[in-house]
Amino acid sequence: MSFANYQSFNPTLNQTKAVPNTVAAFKRLNGDEQLGLLWLIYEYLDRGGWSTIASPGVARLQLTGGLLDQIKAMSHTKQSQVMRDLLNQADTPITRAYGILSNNNKLAFWYQLAGLVGSGEFVPVPPDYQLSPAAAEVFDKIALLDFGRQIQVLRQVMLTMGIDPLAV
Repeated sequence: MSFANYQSFNPTLNQTKAVPNTVAAFKRLNGDEQLGLLWLIYEYLDRGGWSTIASPGVARLQLTGGLLDQIKAMSHTKQSQVMRDLLNQADTPITRAYGILSNNNKLAFWYQLAGLVGSGEFVPVPPDYQLSPAAAEVFDKIALLDFGRQIQVLRQVMLTMGIDPLAV
């Protein structure tokens, strides 16, 4: 058996490569596709016990609360721009505040943000929103991963958002 055949035959090796490949596919999407996909992922994961990963016991939610309060006070247009700024690593006060959050706090931030979308306190996803074919393909890749690898994908995506002012 050649190495190429072994790679396609070995599910463990494919799962190992699945996380970086899925993250790369996510990053190839445009900003609006990424945001739509994130909301859908959070809705999907929320049904599968995601809240245990982003629970208050794991993350210091007081650190994300002030940031979320600032964002909640904005118009929907500005809220959308903040999300794009995070994705594009624009240098703003909010992206810098996000950048210094711990890994777990970044996950908790997005989890709480998804909750705000659901409660109407944050710009809603249009009811007729449809993922692009490319974004739907990334969603399918994520859905096929085990729960731990799904969280790894989210961590890697969210760690690159914002600006860490301490790393500059």
